[in-house]
Amino acid sequence: MLVGERMTRNPVTISDDTNIDDALHLMRERKVRRLPVLDASGQMVGIVSDEDLLHASPSPATSLSVYELHYLLSKLNVRSVMSSPVITIKPDTPLEEAARIMADNKIGGLPVVEDNQLTGIITETDVFKILLELLGARVPGLRVTIAVHEGKGVLARLTKVIAEMGGNIISVVTFGGDQPADRLITIKISDCDAAAVRAVLDQEGLQIIDFRSA
Repeated sequence: MLVGERMTRNPVTISDDTNIDDALHLMRERKVRRLPVLDASGQMVGIVSDEDLLHASPSPATSLSVYELHYLLSKLNVRSVMSSPVITIKPDTPLEEAARIMADNKIGGLPVVEDNQLTGIITETDVFKILLELLGARVPGLRVTIAVHEGKGVLARLTKVIAEMGGNIISVVTFGGDQPADRLITIKISDCDAAAVRAVLDQEGLQIIDFRSA
């Protein structure tokens, strides 16, 4: 799966001379937490988050009057608090690469650029939604996690056992185990009796870490 398949197209943007108060209002109105920032020519020059704006706003404990607060906010613009330069990705970037970039750089979203034009944005919320799909979280079934030693045919053996029982595999995800050569396989199954599945897995000598209906 690629970023272009899951990004938000035509994202909400803001100009770099917008004041902070108006920027916060736009975020609340459009229910977004970050905005790509464009200059007068329409080129992206930065990105600003709600956290950036809130940190720049006066504290509620300030002794300034409401009129002084509004005046101060009107003088602060997005350009003064935005992050620049911006880390961007392309629509054909794999989703896992986008997630790695966000995690490594401790950022919650990435503008998507193609031919020097902003075409979309992908955020941590999009990644969470994809994780739900990968784990089959919205589909009822039997969720089983098995610890295995990495090797050829391990996953094929597991899926063969389930297929022979007439089970329908909703999702399969693997995770790293305690040791480099160990893996955890989390599989979600429907159309199978839980007791029968457990008995067959035990018969196959598979180490069950977690077993539940979900």
